[in-house]
Amino acid sequence: MDKLKMLSKNTSDENFKIISNLFPGLITEKVTGYEDDGTPIIEKVIDVDLLNKEISERIVSNNEQRFQFTWPEKIKNIVETNTPIFKTLRPSKEESVNFNKTKNLYLEGDNIEVLKMLQESYLNKIDVIYVDPPYNTGTDILYINDYSDNEDEFGEKYEVDSEGNRLYTNTDTNGRFHTNWLNMIYPRIKLSRNLLSDEGFFLIAIDHNELANLIQVCDEVFGFRNRIAIITVVHKPEGRNQAKFIGPSNEFMLVYAKNESTAKLQKVVLDEEQKKAFGCKDRQGAYRLKNFIRLSDGKYATKESKPNFWYPIYVSPDLKELTLTKKKNYEAVYPVTDTGVERTWKTTSDTFLDRYKEGNIIAKEDNGKIRIFEKLRENQVIRTHWIEKKYHGYHYGTKLLDDLLETKTFDFPKSLYLMRDIVKLFCPKEGIIFDYFSGSSTTAHATMMVNAEDGGNRKFIMSQIPAECDKKSDAYKAGYENICEIGKERIRRAGQKILEDNKDKESIEDLDIGFRVLKTDSSNMKDVYYKPEEISQNFLDTLEDNIKADRSGEDLLFQVMLDLGISLSAKIDLENIDGKEVYIVDDGHLIACFDKDIDDDLVTKLAKKEPVFVVFRDSSMKSDSSLNNFDQIFKRLSPETTRKVI
Repeated sequence: MDKLKMLSKNTSDENFKIISNLFPGLITEKVTGYEDDGTPIIEKVIDVDLLNKEISERIVSNNEQRFQFTWPEKIKNIVETNTPIFKTLRPSKEESVNFNKTKNLYLEGDNIEVLKMLQESYLNKIDVIYVDPPYNTGTDILYINDYSDNEDEFGEKYEVDSEGNRLYTNTDTNGRFHTNWLNMIYPRIKLSRNLLSDEGFFLIAIDHNELANLIQVCDEVFGFRNRIAIITVVHKPEGRNQAKFIGPSNEFMLVYAKNESTAKLQKVVLDEEQKKAFGCKDRQGAYRLKNFIRLSDGKYATKESKPNFWYPIYVSPDLKELTLTKKKNYEAVYPVTDTGVERTWKTTSDTFLDRYKEGNIIAKEDNGKIRIFEKLRENQVIRTHWIEKKYHGYHYGTKLLDDLLETKTFDFPKSLYLMRDIVKLFCPKEGIIFDYFSGSSTTAHATMMVNAEDGGNRKFIMSQIPAECDKKSDAYKAGYENICEIGKERIRRAGQKILEDNKDKESIEDLDIGFRVLKTDSSNMKDVYYKPEEISQNFLDTLEDNIKADRSGEDLLFQVMLDLGISLSAKIDLENIDGKEVYIVDDGHLIACFDKDIDDDLVTKLAKKEPVFVVFRDSSMKSDSSLNNFDQIFKRLSPETTRKVI
């Protein structure tokens, strides 16, 4: 039986394994320290000189000039990004909605910790990551990534919220102004890329203050070729009245694909007026008809200039079959206008056949004449300039939220309709969208709205630090002590409103308006058990139990799920078997029991269920003989099961 690590993924170790597998000959050994008795500590390392030779001339040394983007502490920042944390996510059923059934998540805590903890469970699984981070305007609250300060120094330098998260205001007079912001944003973007599926998109909102730096960070993490667009979103056409020179009326949204060769936008029409034109429908969805004759290219769309686009299309008497082969009683149709001008078809004959087989070319009779039409599907070319009345930040962001919560809460939430269009365009109907600066949870609201509109089953993951509301604010007076309480209440009320607004819609009762609340916390495991080198002899009596006294079986279960890479929204059933609480996750993918005094009979019953994983506490077994028999029972009844202990 192997012991679970119960800490977040060490991405440095993962990178080391990748290089080791590619170039096993580069691995050597090095003395990295000494034990108390003088015994040398030997670790496997990579021989950089050999690596340089393997890659030949494609190496740049520290002294050579090259294009690069850097800032003070960047190297330290990269190291901290890869460093694992000793944290967990604990469930909060009382704050959740439909905890046992929902596939949505609300993760409360510092998002750098959340991102690190999700590296196993959501590796390559997220379809869209959308973030609206602090813009670094000179008054923004930033988060501390480096936890190396001692508590005394820490209390003097930074603000601490009710959950112990370290925050500070990054003023524009600070000499580290840009460095602080880059140290905050870089690790989050770098960890985001790991979570995206190969077809996934990363979207990040920003204004002019850090636009140039953010582009360089994203280009470095995702690669320039994966930069899909820099979208200008006009959210306040009248501009900001307080501007000294020119009033900003827009923000920007950077769009990156994890892999531009596999990423795909959803086929939707965002313009409501344009959408009205798609009034026809077939099995493939809505479409409109357009003449297959090319008319708009003037002298370049003629029989003489494009002979490959001039050919007869033969149409059957019932208009149901179109072919390029001459057949009896089939009428030959040429690209000739009503005035007798010879034009061309829009494609070559080969492309015509492909489109016809796809069901996108038809013939219709019009005023006694047979015409050829192509079906234009319900999609559109998306432009980089987004201007829409409903993107207005105040009317469809601030005011909409105030009306929903019946009090003033957020000053500048995103327009619900902007987020609706983002969800429709970038997230597939069965996809997952993750927002780790979720604020008032506009993204969750929009996801439920779009699912109600098109019958989709998109899942959302919201993450927000529980920053305290100002005690003088209307939100605090209304009972909201921190931002997370506002976000969660918005999802509750928005879900009910969407159900009410769509009550006559078929299967609306199946809409997932729930969310499972999980909160970041210290590990369930005692440090003395997993970090004995840091503990003196005086604390050895705590080894009797390696789990903190205030932690429940459900707390342990979610940390196990994180460690094993199991979705945090997986179905969880709690069964009582032989008087013990047994967790059945994802219909038996994982079985876990954290009770004590487990005997051979219970082990046998669980082994017969043939789970992929089974997990017990290290001290769970009733006796030494039960511990010895445990492994043998599983080897006999379910040899493929991976057996773990905590």
